[in-house]
Amino acid sequence: MHKIKFFIVFVFLTLQQTYSQTIELLGSVQSTTEVENIHVINKTAQKFTITNADGAFKISVTLNDTLIFTSIQHKLTSVLVDADIIENKTLVVTLEEQLNELDQVVVGKILTGNINSDVSNVEGEPMTAEKAGVPSYQGPLKTQSERKLNEATTGGGFIPLNPIINAISGRTKKLKNQIKLEEKDALIFTMKNNLSDDLFSENPLEEEYVMEYFYFASEQPDFLSRCKNKSSIEKLDYLIEKLQLFKQKQIRAKDHAAD
Repeated sequence: MHKIKFFIVFVFLTLQQTYSQTIELLGSVQSTTEVENIHVINKTAQKFTITNADGAFKISVTLNDTLIFTSIQHKLTSVLVDADIIENKTLVVTLEEQLNELDQVVVGKILTGNINSDVSNVEGEPMTAEKAGVPSYQGPLKTQSERKLNEATTGGGFIPLNPIINAISGRTKKLKNQIKLEEKDALIFTMKNNLSDDLFSENPLEEEYVMEYFYFASEQPDFLSRCKNKSSIEKLDYLIEKLQLFKQKQIRAKDHAAD
């Protein structure tokens, strides 16, 4: 009996040590478009690299680190480093192309070409599935992770097995974490695009530290509660507050390095 307990403890400690170690992750990015110079950011460890002409990259990771893949041509993608990735030391990520579509223009027979005249003459409203009486989902489109979570937590039959199996295996928890990461990433990138000029005009920061700062701000425990569905003024106040903390962190790091 003691031998069995010792063996279990030994295996547990071995696995814990293995998954807590930092490894060099060899990965590759796949896409229907250009895969060179895609930014691969370890948000947790605040390290980054870029892909080569073949989409390959190498970056240091530990268990539960968050990797961000971003480029102008692709949609932002987040990956949580799980035990399988640590064990295999490889990762293949397929990125979705970012399509910038123009708003649809409807031309009717009454249009004359004179904008001032045509705007006042256009009548009616666009037809929707709801107006046509066709049953359809009217809310915001779900992300891929949200659709996976819905599939994992629903099921038919007298005893729905999907929620039970996925809860036991940990898949449901992993999907919920993935959705939260995607929500945070989308919000911080929107704030970066919309508020950077106002933020840094009064609170300058070296360009090389800008991305590191925004990831630092998004990782704060109160980020979502203070920024989600808040006004631009509230978001800007939050960024200014966290920028001061970030600069203090930089000063402490420099002092430690000097010692």
